[in-house]
Amino acid sequence: MTLVELLVVVAIVAALVALLLPAAQAAREAARRTACVNNLRHMGCALHGHLLAKRQFPVGCLEWKPGLGGANRCLAWSAFILPWLEEQGTADRLDLSQPFDAAANRSAAATGLRIFICPSADRVGWTVGGYGRSDYGGLAGERITSPNSPMKGPLVHETSFGQAQITDGLSKTIFVAECASGPWADGQWINGRNLYDQAFAINQPVPEDEIRSRHSGGAFGLVGDGAVQFLAETIDTRVLAAACTRARGESHETPW
Repeated sequence: MTLVELLVVVAIVAALVALLLPAAQAAREAARRTACVNNLRHMGCALHGHLLAKRQFPVGCLEWKPGLGGANRCLAWSAFILPWLEEQGTADRLDLSQPFDAAANRSAAATGLRIFICPSADRVGWTVGGYGRSDYGGLAGERITSPNSPMKGPLVHETSFGQAQITDGLSKTIFVAECASGPWADGQWINGRNLYDQAFAINQPVPEDEIRSRHSGGAFGLVGDGAVQFLAETIDTRVLAAACTRARGESHETPW
């Protein structure tokens, strides 16, 4: 083979790689999106398992506290649904009568659970601050239209709700959504601060816990009826706000 022929072959191979690489990357992202959707679907089944067993959805945060230490337990909704996520072994290792950061819970709380990890997230590793990581947060309400006091969402501090109390309708209320882009110190599945209220549009680069993802164009959210919906960045924020509340009756529209 002459030098000219070799250069031609190299040029052809480079052109093929340039054509195939974007397709391969797109295929990988499609697979990651599918895995993310499946994670949320399993969480939806677990939330309804809790509803069937306890006649109510789990509390968003039990005994909230602002940091580590102290007597408050600060246990998250995501810890209470472990038995319905086929994580009974992890649940059995937890002592839910003690704070999430108590020594008795340290080993179990450090367990990384794939169900709470979005493959597209820009965080790395199985833990955040020594505790099992979560790229999905519970919706405690919204601050787009008014202050979130009292909390307006379906997963809030110290209170759990039955289906009848979600008067806006399960199919119109976001329970859990991604918070999978940027730092999130509270993104731990056992930590009761694994909640947020929405104050901006989807995927905004703000220094707050918000609905954010590394998926192009939006993020995925779990609705109360168990469906997983794609929340586009272009959603009218007033419609998004209505979907983050449980009983305000703001709108019959949904952002999906």
